[in-house]
Amino acid sequence: MRWSIKIARVAGIEVKIHITFVLFLAWIGFTYYMIGGINAAIDGTLFVLALFGCVLLHEFGHAIAAKSFGIQTPDITLLPIGGVARMLKIPDKPHQEFIVALAGPSVNFILAAVLIYFAGTQFGLEYLEDLDKPGVAVMGKLATVNIMLAVFNLIPAFPMDGGRVLRSLLAMTMNYSRATHIAAGIGQGLAFLFALVGLFYNPMLIFIALFVYLGAAQEASMAYTKDISTNLLVSEAMMTHLMTLQKDATLDDAVEALLRTSQHEFPVVDEYGRVLGVLTRDNMIAALKRNKSNAPVIEVMRSDVPYVMPYDPLDEAFKKMQECGCTALPVVDFDGKFVGLITAENVEELLMVRSLRPDISRPIWRVKPL
Repeated sequence: MRWSIKIARVAGIEVKIHITFVLFLAWIGFTYYMIGGINAAIDGTLFVLALFGCVLLHEFGHAIAAKSFGIQTPDITLLPIGGVARMLKIPDKPHQEFIVALAGPSVNFILAAVLIYFAGTQFGLEYLEDLDKPGVAVMGKLATVNIMLAVFNLIPAFPMDGGRVLRSLLAMTMNYSRATHIAAGIGQGLAFLFALVGLFYNPMLIFIALFVYLGAAQEASMAYTKDISTNLLVSEAMMTHLMTLQKDATLDDAVEALLRTSQHEFPVVDEYGRVLGVLTRDNMIAALKRNKSNAPVIEVMRSDVPYVMPYDPLDEAFKKMQECGCTALPVVDFDGKFVGLITAENVEELLMVRSLRPDISRPIWRVKPL
């Protein structure tokens, strides 16, 4: 995620904080300072950090459960609205998604139980009724917040964990797409209910309603995209009318090609047309900042990009794109020679067209080398 700062690496997972999270902490500190001075600012900021520590453990719960099914989580990013564990793919089987979705809220319930037990055994249960005392207050608040986080996340609506739990249960008796649409519909119904209650009682529920409604709509759209792409081939989505770069081209040549075309990704090929890598606009910008305008493109390009073949299933190619964090994948023939390029934008355009015109087919264009 852009504008994120890496702060640690735990069990092979990068932990990042978004720049907006830093601004959020500063705002929290300032708000508490205005209310009660420097001590209040320190206490308030430390409590928020402890709260987001619980959010981080929630996301690690998802990541550890996903890893048990062979799904990697490259990073977890903390935002003012919570945390995001970026998994390389959604669990394929309903029972796997069920376990992964429940893992996060389960961590919060466990944390709440530990905090309550710790406060009760160390200070005595009677002190739990008097949360303004030092130590007990913090643990009591954290326990309460953890229970609230778990319950909120179990609301059966996307993008909360409860929406994924509901979908996984439905998917045990029907196909994935239908299960997603039903779960999304239930979520949007809850969103309208939240908005209605918010109009009369708590305006914050209106923002929650918007969050839930948009999350449900996005999930339904993704399921629809997956459903359409299942029966499509890479050859139906790949671009073939584009420019390539020879291995002896320089960064200056690449910049010229970038300015003359609408391309953002350029396959780099050898004299036999075999793919060596892909040079992206971001690669170019990073190299230019290092004053490497005369550098060969093979020194700047990304060489670890996987390739696909024209008759590979489109949904499998899309998974590869997500797993490698690539913006484009080269398409090669049986000899390893470049025949096209597939990008996320092209896939989206194809799916949009096919949803309106299922009978339409794309012409094949000749590749134009630079």
